[in-house]
Amino acid sequence: MNANHHETSGPTRTQQITLRGPAELADALPFMLGFHPTDSVVLAALHGEHGRFGGRVRLGIPRSPHEWEATADHLAETLVEGSGRRGERPDGIVVFLCQDPAPGETARRVMERLRPFAQRLRTACGALDIPVYEALCISDGLYFSYCCPDARCCPPDGTPLALSGTSVMAAAATYAGIQVRGSLRDMQARLRPAGSPGEGRQRAALDAAAASIVPRILDGAEEEGRKEVRETTLRLARDLLAKFTPPAKGTEKRGGAVGTAQADAADDALVGADEAAALIIGLQDRTTRDQVAEWMEGAEGRAALRLWRVLARRCVAPYQEHAAAPLTLAGWTAWSTGDEPAARVALGLALEADPEYVFARLLHQACNEGLDPESLRACLRSERDVRLAADRPAAVPERATEHGPRTEAATAPEAPGTGRATTRRTTVRPGRRTTAPATAAPPAGVRPRGKARTGPTGRAPRPDGRRGSRSGG
Repeated sequence: MNANHHETSGPTRTQQITLRGPAELADALPFMLGFHPTDSVVLAALHGEHGRFGGRVRLGIPRSPHEWEATADHLAETLVEGSGRRGERPDGIVVFLCQDPAPGETARRVMERLRPFAQRLRTACGALDIPVYEALCISDGLYFSYCCPDARCCPPDGTPLALSGTSVMAAAATYAGIQVRGSLRDMQARLRPAGSPGEGRQRAALDAAAASIVPRILDGAEEEGRKEVRETTLRLARDLLAKFTPPAKGTEKRGGAVGTAQADAADDALVGADEAAALIIGLQDRTTRDQVAEWMEGAEGRAALRLWRVLARRCVAPYQEHAAAPLTLAGWTAWSTGDEPAARVALGLALEADPEYVFARLLHQACNEGLDPESLRACLRSERDVRLAADRPAAVPERATEHGPRTEAATAPEAPGTGRATTRRTTVRPGRRTTAPATAAPPAGVRPRGKARTGPTGRAPRPDGRRGSRSGG
């Protein structure tokens, strides 16, 4: 996550517990976010007399201290405005700065280096008339308080964090079924190329796919080439999805980094370099991407999420920008299936790959503002129903009788959500032959509402792996 795309979230609906002091605040942070933040600044809103937790905002710590002032102002304003949209302005804020030491650096040195940033965050919140009740630095298994001057409870060399699973927050989270997915760095690693020896082969496959597919998109007469590529891409995507429908044997129940790495390796083995390359290039077409986004629920959604992760890991240099499409699909599918932490990580990486990718920006904003993904699911279901209905014959040809022309009852496509087809009868005057016009189906890949759209500028990726400026739809 870079410094341009923050993450926010609303209050969670879990049982109430009481946190007392900096130690329990530091221990609660991973449970609030769903992962251990690394290289992150987190602001959490507090509400009411008892300091009830509300919305949170997370951002990668800017590398340059020159960016700290603007970042602090932006984060404070974002948290306060977001809380206001949910109807409750914060009464206080807690600040967390999380960063591990660089080689040769100590945790205390990290704390001192970030102290000006912490002070700037406190000033930015104060300028909005909201006090910072606590500001903590978490580094290398220790926490430090920027607000508590008492060395007895907050010694200058730091205090060890509670052992994993031993705190009141950990117990409450276990009872509520809340999981911590590991570190942010671990979650991002699942969506990035691993630097394996096979990257050269994947790069060559991407070069070949771009050289083969792009001319067919650009040189096809009257959308013919684009239509052919779209149909081929969708067929390949469906074939690959079928491989992911059953969980990878022996890995689906394993937890921790080892189990996750084994599961990802098993998934990687299901997709060849040529298949991945063809699908990555094909998904740069917006209409194709929108159709596969319909794989968003149940077992199909879980299988699709694994496929999108594999494709994101195959976007090796210089094709990093192409990862925006599979990363956005991974973020959408994770959000749709109830995994908000994973969704935010994937969408953040999509925006790193292409900051102007509109679909990722819209999903990122909707997820952060706590919207229900069901509204988008309903929209995608509706588009799918319209597309499938348009592909079905709308009327049965009429047939003449001895009494003159006769029009058969026309059976309309099944109405969404009813499970029944509707029947209508056309009246024809005697002695006059009338044929009910059939509904023409739109060309494959063309949305019923209008003209087919490709990438945001209508241009396919260049064979060398780069794309021109675009809106990133």
